[in-house]
Amino acid sequence: MSKALLPQAFWFRLAASAPFVEAMPRPGGQGPLLDLPAACTLPDLGALEGRSSWASVRVAWNQHGLGVAVLAEGRSKQPDRPEGFADIHLWVDTRDTRNVSRATRFCHRFSARLVLRPDRKTLDVDIGQRAIARALADAPICDPSDLSNRATVAKGGWGFEVFLPAKVLHGFDPENNSRLGFAYQVSDHEREDQFLGVGRDFPLGENPGLWATLELKP
Repeated sequence: MSKALLPQAFWFRLAASAPFVEAMPRPGGQGPLLDLPAACTLPDLGALEGRSSWASVRVAWNQHGLGVAVLAEGRSKQPDRPEGFADIHLWVDTRDTRNVSRATRFCHRFSARLVLRPDRKTLDVDIGQRAIARALADAPICDPSDLSNRATVAKGGWGFEVFLPAKVLHGFDPENNSRLGFAYQVSDHEREDQFLGVGRDFPLGENPGLWATLELKP
């Protein structure tokens, strides 16, 4: 059978639910930052292309902001390689724009690089907000210290949690707008990159029209 010219995810517009979770972020420096339940897991579209996804991504919201957790299966064969342990990219559009192909001031990109510490048991996180190429207007760039995050590594895989507070999401207004544009890319340099919908064969990082919709559920 010949390979499809376009991925299956290209042919439909994904809308996923993000449940309301009051107790996040959790206080203190120990334990989970978010501890999101399985009900917050986004759909796995890898099966549409005959792939087995290796990471589970969970998303929830409350009046204070948006929480995202990545749970990856399996350990890297070369965890201390120079390019880092893993990378996570998140895109959020607080207006769920559908009629433009370039980012507006309501579109945000956040990136995190996980790097193994010398003890080979814990991870450092280099996280920040990045500008979006070819944007019609830029969202305000936040201070990295506003992005609460936690990364863990274990025999069975690794995890990453981040809380994006309302003040870093320009236009975040769940009472009047319960739909967000959302996309992610999870990479560990030894496995195929994982996306929510279409991947880098398309201008995913620049075109919010390619992002999925998150419906903020009460």
